[in-house]
Amino acid sequence: MKPIYFAIIGYGGMGSYHGQELMAKEPEKVQVVGTYDLSEDRQVLAAEKGYYSYTSYEEVLADATIEAVLIATPNDTHKELAIQALEAGKHVVCEKPAAMNTEELDEILSVAEKTSRRFMVHQNRRWDPDFLIVQDVYQKGQIGEIFQIESRVQGANGIPGDWRHLEQHGGGMVLDWGVHLFDQLFYLTQSPIKKITTDLSYILGDEVDDGFHCFITFESGLKAIVEVGTTNYSKLPRWYVKGTEGTMKIEDWDLTGELIAATKDQTFSPPTPIQAGVGLTKTMAPPSEEATKRIPFLEVPTFPSFYENFFEVIRHHAEPFVKNEEVRKVMVLIDQVLSNEREAAEVHLLESV
Repeated sequence: MKPIYFAIIGYGGMGSYHGQELMAKEPEKVQVVGTYDLSEDRQVLAAEKGYYSYTSYEEVLADATIEAVLIATPNDTHKELAIQALEAGKHVVCEKPAAMNTEELDEILSVAEKTSRRFMVHQNRRWDPDFLIVQDVYQKGQIGEIFQIESRVQGANGIPGDWRHLEQHGGGMVLDWGVHLFDQLFYLTQSPIKKITTDLSYILGDEVDDGFHCFITFESGLKAIVEVGTTNYSKLPRWYVKGTEGTMKIEDWDLTGELIAATKDQTFSPPTPIQAGVGLTKTMAPPSEEATKRIPFLEVPTFPSFYENFFEVIRHHAEPFVKNEEVRKVMVLIDQVLSNEREAAEVHLLESV
């Protein structure tokens, strides 16, 4: 069966990554024919990689060879580009976030339904090994019932690039990294959210957030702390997960960390008080060696890549691994987070008057 022929729209960092890394690994499933970018330099770079350089988006959409487009452009352009492609009979793969807000996403999905074309969002962080380890521990109950998850990504390089500094283009870390961390969290638990508290950071002086904290309580009782920072010269762990029978910590994407579980051995000695500053504590003393055990991280399961799944969806009507209702759920949460921040700013302004 012939592969799906793609055109890449926006040959920047992510567009080139899709072409040279992700799609290149699946030549029997997907192949890149050409690219279109407003930057002549990027078009030259794409041509050097062997891709045809389209002179306009209209030329892309008029090419009957092209079955699908990958949209890897600034966030505020996704809706218009996606709708044009769908109406031209093309399937669409879109980088995250799919749109600027839920209203825009609904417009895209409505056109996809009317045209019977597929629209899929590249939520690639579902394939991250660190996340898959957390998911495996969560599902298998290796540390009992998990009641708190802390999910963080932190760096010290500020907001990257140019357009990500600007609100009109959909910049800021909620839309850049929040869309990944919220998606992972929703994929772990199907429970609705009961309560959410947000705090966005504007330390760097940009008009968009350079980081944020979200405190989420689910109806199931699970609590989550989601944090993104771009001014962290010393980082907290990527994951810190607490269960009724143990704790798991993953430091970073290199998968260093530990999984410590209770042995449930009732014969071990009680903890011995330790010197803590100028006092003693038994509460904060480490458990005895017999009370806990260290469990190695299991090898994460393998499953089809995004483009393998996309091929099966298009050619054999398989179920999408990233479903649009899941994408919409994340978009609704992002709208709420940004709305909470705007409402808090308005209240603060009124109190200051």
